[in-house]
Amino acid sequence: MQTGATLRHVTNPTAPVRILALGGSTKPGSASERALSMAADASRATGAQVETITGRALMLPIYDTQTTERTPPTRALIEAVRRADALIIASPGYHGGISGMVKNALDYVEDLRRDERPYLDGRAVGLIGVAHGWQTAVGTLNQLRDVVHSLRGWPSPLGVAINDAAGLIGDDAANSDPHVVGQLQAMGRQVAEMAERLSPHPEPR
Repeated sequence: MQTGATLRHVTNPTAPVRILALGGSTKPGSASERALSMAADASRATGAQVETITGRALMLPIYDTQTTERTPPTRALIEAVRRADALIIASPGYHGGISGMVKNALDYVEDLRRDERPYLDGRAVGLIGVAHGWQTAVGTLNQLRDVVHSLRGWPSPLGVAINDAAGLIGDDAANSDPHVVGQLQAMGRQVAEMAERLSPHPEPR
């Protein structure tokens, strides 16, 4: 964060911070997608502008270092990350860790390497790991943190691991475990608050 930078308030309607909610699985309305939505709603409630890319919209070509050609959905993802002040990322846990689909989407952040604000530099990132068991849920969350650190992002103090086998995530917040919902909402607010302080854009957009 630049010394002496002017802080904006996310409640200022002329200059809301922009948050990208990213994740889910190939199954529409998956548990990880529903958890992501609850966290994103909490960010939105602070006044943040939230963009969402989830589920099958993340079924992108495998990241290829040998070509700069990008499909329209891939370009849309890259531009969404580029204009975001912060991200919330949710991944299902497969075989002990982060899903290939979510990891592949994050690999495309490499296309921001020459930006004035490269990779996820200076961006707050909230993380959610959802799996059919605590071991993989926690492992997925930890792997997401490692990836975000490597991309120069700032993981929020609160990350959320969810054991979907315990039935903690329902169709919406009202039908989900209150403790888990509280964690997701607290994390969504943290991301918005961190984005406000880390944003390099002091002037209204």
